[in-house]
Amino acid sequence: MDQMSLDSLQPEYLNHLNDAQAQAVLHGGGRPGRPLLIIAGAGSGKTNTLAHRVAHLLISGADPRRILLATFSRRAARELVGRVERVARRVMGDKAAILTEGLSWTGTFHSIGARLLRDYAEQIGLAPEFVIHDREDSADLLNLARNDLDLSRLDKRFPTKGTCLAIYSRAVNAQEELDVVLAKHFPWCLEWEVELKALFAAYVEAKQAANILDYDDLLLYWQAMVEDGGLGAEIGARFDHVLIDEYQDTNRLQSAILMGMKPTGEGVAVVGDDAQSIYSFRAAEVRNILDFPKLFDPPARVVTLARNYRSTAPVLDAANRVIGAARERHAKELFTEREGGAKPKLVTVLDDNGQADYVATSVLEAREAGARLKDQAVLFRASHHSGALEIELTRRGIPFVKFGGLKFLDAAHVKDVLAVLRLAINPRDRIAGFRALQLLPGIGPKAAAAVLDALALSEDPVGELEGFPVPPRAQQDWAGFVAMMGELKRGDAGWPVPIERVRTWYQPHLERIHEDYETRAADILQLESIAGGFRGMSEFLTELALDPPEVTSDQAGPALKDEDYLILSTIHSAKGQEWTHVFLLNCVDGCIPSDLAAGETDEIEEERRLLYVAMTRAKDGLHLMVPQRFYVHGQHRRGDRHVYANRTRFISPHMLDKFDRTSFPLADAGGPSARPGGARPVVDLKAKMAGRWK
Repeated sequence: MDQMSLDSLQPEYLNHLNDAQAQAVLHGGGRPGRPLLIIAGAGSGKTNTLAHRVAHLLISGADPRRILLATFSRRAARELVGRVERVARRVMGDKAAILTEGLSWTGTFHSIGARLLRDYAEQIGLAPEFVIHDREDSADLLNLARNDLDLSRLDKRFPTKGTCLAIYSRAVNAQEELDVVLAKHFPWCLEWEVELKALFAAYVEAKQAANILDYDDLLLYWQAMVEDGGLGAEIGARFDHVLIDEYQDTNRLQSAILMGMKPTGEGVAVVGDDAQSIYSFRAAEVRNILDFPKLFDPPARVVTLARNYRSTAPVLDAANRVIGAARERHAKELFTEREGGAKPKLVTVLDDNGQADYVATSVLEAREAGARLKDQAVLFRASHHSGALEIELTRRGIPFVKFGGLKFLDAAHVKDVLAVLRLAINPRDRIAGFRALQLLPGIGPKAAAAVLDALALSEDPVGELEGFPVPPRAQQDWAGFVAMMGELKRGDAGWPVPIERVRTWYQPHLERIHEDYETRAADILQLESIAGGFRGMSEFLTELALDPPEVTSDQAGPALKDEDYLILSTIHSAKGQEWTHVFLLNCVDGCIPSDLAAGETDEIEEERRLLYVAMTRAKDGLHLMVPQRFYVHGQHRRGDRHVYANRTRFISPHMLDKFDRTSFPLADAGGPSARPGGARPVVDLKAKMAGRWK
């Protein structure tokens, strides 16, 4: 059907969509129907299409309270709902805001799971006031179990708490047996299989005893609920439409939840791109999207969005050629109407320094031609690959921001405040208790453990604190701590007064513990400001654990005063972003694909998709850097820490016609370059050595 015919059949507010987008939006006629898979190629307007589909459901009379919309970040959910309202407003006017306000089941899998568990807590044996631990607190609790089992005192070194948690989480989310997980992902821990099973059993027991859930529990309990015949049907019946964004990034546990809620697929629509599945290290399973159509009878309808609105034709042609060699994928060939433009550059340089020199020079040239620094990005496979570049940018005075940094909730001072609040709400939370109690001078691990043991057995925690015999050095601060805990427990003042109370109590301890307390105090004020947006302490702690602010000033370095700056980012962090000019470092075997992923075919295929994701971030200019040798992070201190490399295997000889091959510096640019990393003259030392004896 041509666009003119389609326009005559569809609502006017969809006329600016292309044919495939409109088909995805109109599927089902606004009612629950056959399952739908939307394969959304890079830059194809995925979010716009999804927003129009949700708006179309609302305009067609769907109850917003019966729509579940799962995204992979809370920010993405908020942005999506905003777009839905703007689309619906064209037809419904002010009523659109009322309806989109009713889209209350919108958020991440974990946040939706947390809400369902609160609703069904008493039915499934949970106390409604359960506390959610973040990853660091979960690792600490697991470490307590590790120590209780004396696993830290073995003759041979037992895996660290972080490794243990990673193993546990992988087994849960990938739905795999422990021995399989160890063999595939943690082979150096295979000898500890029996001990790890005992540790994980103790960890689960500790969580249940303290009324604590970790991130994985939010999905595990949800899955268990929908697998129960009665509960599963009840929960599934609450939603007429279930829409899931970025479906290629779901794991087996999340897929099981979807199938448990909607076994027939009625009303289900998932959106994603198998070519952008790059998160297997988080247990994402690409087979979820590859196999989705055949899970149902009749099979799900597949609509492919292949028109790219981002990149020029030459950039897209090269990216298509790279992903076209994939072993298995949903067939699509992205196309664009942005004809013209330059081919992607395949730039050969000598080493890291030459690579940095080329990028810095090219970035400045693009800036002089009118491209802001913010319109340009440098991408890399691993964070340490940008070391030489960061030095060169600093030397040249080019401001930059590197994505990745300290998470807000990882900052020590923020965790201190949250620990006090969590202890007040759940005196059995030993992780929060250990942290909060040891803020007091004179309270060490042993004294903290004694206090917490007493609290666990007491029906009156505050009364227990008042009479507890603390060490003499702690007595001066103990009364103030007990008074504060009493106020928090009673809840005399409305929210968010309790967090202000904790802040004022904590201030002298903050000044005592940290030299840069003024900067850290600003973060706590920010936390207090965030708290004002929630209805109570329990909701605040839950939502903050599920949707933490991105970064904090703690150890983040001096504030960036420039209004324009270059973007440095790992490829994983760049997914979903776009820039006018993109520079990709180290396009060589050993980096892309990573030498750590050189084993199984599935790992190699994911590395191919990673290169594809990087290439499709570029609108106009794409530069792929091929150093002849590059620095290897972590090699032995002795000897040359550089290795000689070949161009990435993903750009094979038959693809080279899609690239403009060049070297830097150019051979005709006035003779040999004196720049660090530039070309050097060839000196025939062998002839000189041989001639010495003639």
